[in-house]
Amino acid sequence: MTGLLFQAFIYLCAAVIAVPVAKRMGLGSVLGYLIAGIVIGPVLGLVGDTESIQHIAEFGVVMMLFLVGLELEPRTLWTMRNRLLGLGGLQVGVTTVLVMAAGMALGLGWSVALAIGLVFSLSSTAIVLQTLNEKGLMKSDGGQSSFSVLLFQDIAVIPMLALIPLLALPELVHHGAEAHAEGGHGAELSLIEGLSGWQVAIVNIAAIAAVVAGGHYLSRPLFRFIASAKLREIFTAAALLLVVAIAFLMTLVGLSPALGTFLAGVVLANSEFRHELESDIEPFKGLLLGLFFITVGAGINFVLLFDNALLVIGLTIGLMALKAAVLLALSFIFRLRGADQWLFTLSLAQAGEFGFVLLSFSVQNAVIPTDLADLLLLVVALSMLLTPALFIVFDRVVLPRLDEEQGRAADEIDEKGAAIICGIGRFGQVINRVLKGNGYKTVVLDLSADMVDGFNRYGIRTFYGDASRPDLLHAAGLEEAGLLVVAIDDMDRAVEIVKHARREKPDLHIVARARNRHYVYELYKAGADDIVRETFDSAVRAARYALEAFGVHPHEVEKLITVFVERDRDGIRRLAQLYDPEIPPFENEPYMKMAREIEKETEEALSDNPSVHDRVKRAWLPPGSKAE
Repeated sequence: MTGLLFQAFIYLCAAVIAVPVAKRMGLGSVLGYLIAGIVIGPVLGLVGDTESIQHIAEFGVVMMLFLVGLELEPRTLWTMRNRLLGLGGLQVGVTTVLVMAAGMALGLGWSVALAIGLVFSLSSTAIVLQTLNEKGLMKSDGGQSSFSVLLFQDIAVIPMLALIPLLALPELVHHGAEAHAEGGHGAELSLIEGLSGWQVAIVNIAAIAAVVAGGHYLSRPLFRFIASAKLREIFTAAALLLVVAIAFLMTLVGLSPALGTFLAGVVLANSEFRHELESDIEPFKGLLLGLFFITVGAGINFVLLFDNALLVIGLTIGLMALKAAVLLALSFIFRLRGADQWLFTLSLAQAGEFGFVLLSFSVQNAVIPTDLADLLLLVVALSMLLTPALFIVFDRVVLPRLDEEQGRAADEIDEKGAAIICGIGRFGQVINRVLKGNGYKTVVLDLSADMVDGFNRYGIRTFYGDASRPDLLHAAGLEEAGLLVVAIDDMDRAVEIVKHARREKPDLHIVARARNRHYVYELYKAGADDIVRETFDSAVRAARYALEAFGVHPHEVEKLITVFVERDRDGIRRLAQLYDPEIPPFENEPYMKMAREIEKETEEALSDNPSVHDRVKRAWLPPGSKAE
């Protein structure tokens, strides 16, 4: 018991000291954890064998993928299919072939080289997703492409585990059998031991079907029952039980626990308990992931590294350069550009945590000799250790250089205001003038250098920068502002700005510009409070002129237009619940049915129905007045 408490004390001390220091130095939390592990392990020798703790810590990866799944609806996953299969499949396939070719050129047999290629084709899901989320880059095009590749890699681990035993070397089989006999008493539970290939496939399919069906049909009544107890700790226990149970089931049938929990998260993405599950599991995920990174640092064998320093460092740099070249080529094929291209290339250039699993599995199945596996484990660990440095290169070298190539770097924002206005074009400048004219201080961001320079010469302080970058929004005073106006032309960036702002400050009032109804619905779901269509107000004004041309009194016109606008705004909110971007509106029957009902109600509201006109008249009168 004392030893366990001492180990826990050391790990927690290392995390509490190293991570805040690393964050303050701009190194990121992941590198802080890795450095903490190196200090308490190889440097000070405060912790011994980390393998048993690492098995527990790897559960953080499982929880992370469950939370990632909760953020994805099945429809969203389907929209990712091209990148998931195309980008992910090509990355794994091409990297495996190139590493295999390099291994054979160095004198390895084809089966050993192929196994190493499979191991090195994977990247670190834990480090990459943690860092992307930490830097607010997950929703960028480069971040989404990286996530698609990582998800494909996690799925690809399953056929890799099936293929590796077929590559066994005859000269290693006898030695492996003796080792297995010595440690056979510790065999784990399995539902597929002794089954033929087709029977294993059936069991695997049944397990996945059970996860999907259980998540869809059983989770809601179960969580409603647990929530009725009104005890937060029981709900937390139930959330952990769900993740542990699915991971255990996947392990029993020989599948990846991370894959199973990811599928469960996707199934529960539409559940009313999604946010509760996220808030309950997030602290455990963060703590276990941190522990995992510490064990990676503590597990580096520096004696072996120093004895083979040039070889290990050369292999690590060679591997990362090869993977980066493959990723860069794929980024051109899949039309990633600028910062997204380099984010995708640099973020996935390392080996991954599943490499530890596959290398151990390869040794057990007499595929890779133990001494070679030990060297490869160092390459995996060292490449993971260098990954945070690649993100630092992206932040401090790539982004500033891209800004210079685009004309200038983002301005340093040294002001705060009551409102942040993103975009100072024809739309945003009107809002800015009205707010400033009424005494409200604004902070204006725009990505057009000419517009920024022009307005600064005109006397209206404007800052150059991409408002979709979370760091610029925070520098502009997102935490202190009471209003955010999103008036940029790029609607996809506008949606991302609204999502980030709503997530970071739930009580912020957001006014957003929309090009059409499609983006009205997207912005509505993203969390915008007021959404203005570009042509709607001008079309309404034209309708006002048309009614006046027919001789309708201007006061009556104003009342009718007021009713029309209110009906339209209410209709937009109702239609947003039925809108599906994957289905054209005219083919979406529930949407069309609701649209017809709204149109009929609007026509009745604008007709000569006396009761309706009474309501219109009452709505037009000042407060306290009575209609005649």
